[in-house]
Amino acid sequence: MDERAIRIERAQNLWTSFERKFDPLTRGIELSADPKVPFERIGGLAGSKDEIETYACAATNPTVYSNWGTYPPSGILLIGRLGSGKNLLAQALATRTQTSFLRVDVPRLVIDVIHASGKAGELTIAWTQILEEMPPLTIFFDELEFSQAQELGSRRADLPIGPVMDFLLELVDRGIDAEHLVIGATSHPGTLRHAFIRPGRFERVVEVVINVPDDIVAALQIHAQDAEKRAGRPLFEDIDWPRVVGRTTEASTGDWVRILHAVLRRKARTEVAGATVTPVTTSDLKQEVERFMQTHNRIPITDGGNYV
Repeated sequence: MDERAIRIERAQNLWTSFERKFDPLTRGIELSADPKVPFERIGGLAGSKDEIETYACAATNPTVYSNWGTYPPSGILLIGRLGSGKNLLAQALATRTQTSFLRVDVPRLVIDVIHASGKAGELTIAWTQILEEMPPLTIFFDELEFSQAQELGSRRADLPIGPVMDFLLELVDRGIDAEHLVIGATSHPGTLRHAFIRPGRFERVVEVVINVPDDIVAALQIHAQDAEKRAGRPLFEDIDWPRVVGRTTEASTGDWVRILHAVLRRKARTEVAGATVTPVTTSDLKQEVERFMQTHNRIPITDGGNYV
């Protein structure tokens, strides 16, 4: 077993033991011991990728910063709409640096900690200990602006913000102190509490901006190729992807991926019905975009979907 395999196994074993001890508080924290999301799997987002790759140098080339008389940021904060690719960028960082990926679903963790507030202090102490024992990690704090997250239904004025903030900041600080790569994200940067972005925490802010239509087209092409690979056959005609996307800005990248799969599911249902099925056309995709827009206009959801 090589050194990397040993690290992966050690990370998985340590985290499994930690989960057993603190279940159900750890339901909002998930470890991927060996992430496999290369930057090439993310369509577009060139500027954001460049920022993340720069941060990756802290792990892949630790002396490069000192050669230029500087040092890596303590942590990076990604801001951008839901479904823009923040989660994938964080996984790509872990993949590039060959570190295990620890995703903290902040809203869910907050809910669970509030329900079991007596164990928050115990969890914080154990968190510090486990991070000191774990092999190198990329720790991703997803949706730091927890009070506005969709998981909570709407903005929650009844949350004990002070104690929750103390708890979260302690988790972030311990990750940075243990010299793991720490990356955060929020889709509500306008109301994010400034304590998160003070020096020594998330001191580098990266905006994840989707370039329409180019980034959307790149993502759709990747997922179309994946679908054909799973099917083992061609599924699409020569699609005019720019025409499909147009200048539509209402849909996130995650929404577009769901639109693509909605068309494929419709084809599958047609086949089950015994009708003649043709490959996916530009017209098929455009019709599904129209359905999405009708639903979007009827149900006022600000953003949606996951870019996966």
